[in-house]
Amino acid sequence: MSTTDELSWFKSSYSGSEGDNCIEVAVRPEAVHIRDSKDKGIRPLVVTPATWAAFTAHAATS
Repeated sequence: MSTTDELSWFKSSYSGSEGDNCIEVAVRPEAVHIRDSKDKGIRPLVVTPATWAAFTAHAATS
C-alpha cells in the first residue's frame, strides 16, 4: 500500500476558500484515502471505492 506522501491528494470541491472544514481525498484503484486538510499528520481514513461511491451518492442527495 502507498504511504500518504506518495498519494495525489486533492481538496473536496465543496471546500470553502477560507480553508476550514476541508477534507482531502486521494483515489487509488484499490482504496480511497480521506484526511483532514488541517491536520495531515493524522492517519487517513481508508475505504473501498464502492464504499466511497455509496457515500458520495448519498451525500449528493442530502
